[in-house]
Amino acid sequence: MIDFKEVKTMDEVSLERKVNQVKEDLFKLRMQKATSGADKPHLLKEYKRDIAKLLTAKNQNKNKKA
Repeated sequence: MIDFKEVKTMDEVSLERKVNQVKEDLFKLRMQKATSGADKPHLLKEYKRDIAKLLTAKNQNKNKKA
């Protein structure tokens, strides 16, 4: 799980990279769940929360620049 304090210090490029990485992990976990059953189904919720934190920080950075 990602800590929001850590996310706030990231620059926009690293935020975008991390968002893409977590979305890819979420997709893989969904595919695993659909085919053979997920080993760690609780990670679905954590990944969604992590994506929300990352996108929130990204939007806050965008609003500060404007």
